[in-house]
Amino acid sequence: MMRSESCEPLLCEPEEEQSEYVKKLSLLKSKPTHKLNEVGDQWRTPDELFWGINAKYGPFTLDLFTDGDNSKCPNFYTAEDNALTQDWSEKLKEIDGVAYGNPPYSRSSYHGKQAVTGVGHIINHALAMREKGGRYVFLLKVATSETWWPENADHICYIKGRIGFDVPKWFIPADEKQKPSGAMFAGAIVVFDKEWTGKKQDYIQRKELEQAGKLFIEQAQWLAKKMGAVA
Repeated sequence: MMRSESCEPLLCEPEEEQSEYVKKLSLLKSKPTHKLNEVGDQWRTPDELFWGINAKYGPFTLDLFTDGDNSKCPNFYTAEDNALTQDWSEKLKEIDGVAYGNPPYSRSSYHGKQAVTGVGHIINHALAMREKGGRYVFLLKVATSETWWPENADHICYIKGRIGFDVPKWFIPADEKQKPSGAMFAGAIVVFDKEWTGKKQDYIQRKELEQAGKLFIEQAQWLAKKMGAVA
């Protein structure tokens, strides 16, 4: 399945077809309040950081991993869709542009024999899609000691200055203690694109990305206001 802002909401899979991962996420989102230690895979890319990365590596038109409410692109996959069962390359041929992913970091889980989560599975799928064509850009926590770390990516840009993530839009704090601690991580932008001709490795300041993102957002807001006035 494929989601788009311009289409009608799609029905979820029948209950018996849903993976345990989807069931747990649905239950979590339906709770009246939440705790930070429950957020798990659902931390969001901050807007300024996302748009900064978009300015450098986009334009992003397909968000590979969303909860249905936090998509950064007009086209996106949800947990129900399971991006690991989708042909990203064919979708990009249809809509053009670049795919973006802030992947779930939970351990590998399966629905039957089909992988649902697991960064190793995600990287392997990205490599398969790379061979079919298209650009796939991931925001990853730097974890060079992990077996899934994509040393064979076409481009890795290490972000100077640690990055943080935002809580989901549906997050309702259970009490005043449920505020993001500001925990920050070493991050990198990882690109899979067999047509890539740039550097294999590079570095960029987090503040540079955020400033580019801030300017992009301001321009978009100005354009939306202008078009609204014309209409």
